[in-house]
Amino acid sequence: MDLESRLSLILRPPTEEVITVEELRSLLEVNEHPIAYDGFEPSGLAHLPFGVLRAIKLQDMLEAGCRFKLLLADWHAMINNKMGGDLERIRRVGEYFVEVWKAAGIDLGKVEVVWASEHASDSEYWRLVLTVARNVSIKRMLRALPIMGRREGEMQEAAQIIYPAMQVADIFYMDVDICQLGLDQRRANMLARELAPKLGYKKPVAVHHHMLMGLQGPVKEGGFEEDRRLDMEIASKMSKSLPETSIFVHDNPETIKRKINKAYCPPRSVEDNPILDYAKHIVFRKLGSLKVTRPAKYGGDVEYWSYEELEKDYVEGRLHPADLKNAVAEALDKIIAPIREHFERDPHARKLYEFVKQQEITR
Repeated sequence: MDLESRLSLILRPPTEEVITVEELRSLLEVNEHPIAYDGFEPSGLAHLPFGVLRAIKLQDMLEAGCRFKLLLADWHAMINNKMGGDLERIRRVGEYFVEVWKAAGIDLGKVEVVWASEHASDSEYWRLVLTVARNVSIKRMLRALPIMGRREGEMQEAAQIIYPAMQVADIFYMDVDICQLGLDQRRANMLARELAPKLGYKKPVAVHHHMLMGLQGPVKEGGFEEDRRLDMEIASKMSKSLPETSIFVHDNPETIKRKINKAYCPPRSVEDNPILDYAKHIVFRKLGSLKVTRPAKYGGDVEYWSYEELEKDYVEGRLHPADLKNAVAEALDKIIAPIREHFERDPHARKLYEFVKQQEITR
């Protein structure tokens, strides 16, 4: 595959920001198989951003020739008090995550699943964590805490202050070329880019993907970023700790339809519209089209073959919010059905799902 095609795959939405495109191009010119990674705290049931959107971007990266590492950040989840900070329970949730990836169609033979606990067993890793911490001020470390889903003033435990240093150390320890994470992880990636030359490591390219909005719509004040638009995107993201604002890969058709029907979806408005967000970043990427079924007196059935065509009709009032919601609900059900069915059929997967379902999910 030629350079421009590889670059186009990595830049393809849901990618929203690359720091920098010039560095990414230079990397691809000299490295056919750069190492990319994404990291996940084992923290609860899989929703659309984890079970579907992440898989879409991962496939783009694999097609572009990247060697991808999926980091199950179990120690990070312990510090962040997920599953009550119990490493054994966190480990089981991580095993459930692997089953979600399998069910979502990720070829685990083409990616490397890495556990943070493997890093933690190596004294060299902790030397690197401390080296990072020694080169970062306390103020700067505190500013990076939004990567944990915490605002700057929410740190309650001393252990939490080392979290950003661990995430930066992960990048160097895994010899990462591309950090491919959500926009909410931007501060850790920027810190890694800043420290890399000083500590003798290569500066990673940051590829940040879009964050799907929760069904509640925009949350104006988040307190995560100075940039108001970025702050709103992080605050408004779909969160598994708010189940009525999330679509989970285990939701049945009736649940999906009920949640979607209650969702924020202002008529004729594209900005901060979660239903159009799902259509753009998930439905058209996975299905290639969106079919709207409606009575003839309301325009009859129509099938959209591009998001731009759908958006145009919606803005001009030719597509009613209720019809859009019904169509997106049916499409999402079709997309997550294979994942849901895997956990219904496979005894091991179902046992993990039942375990995770019983856990208290916290932000």
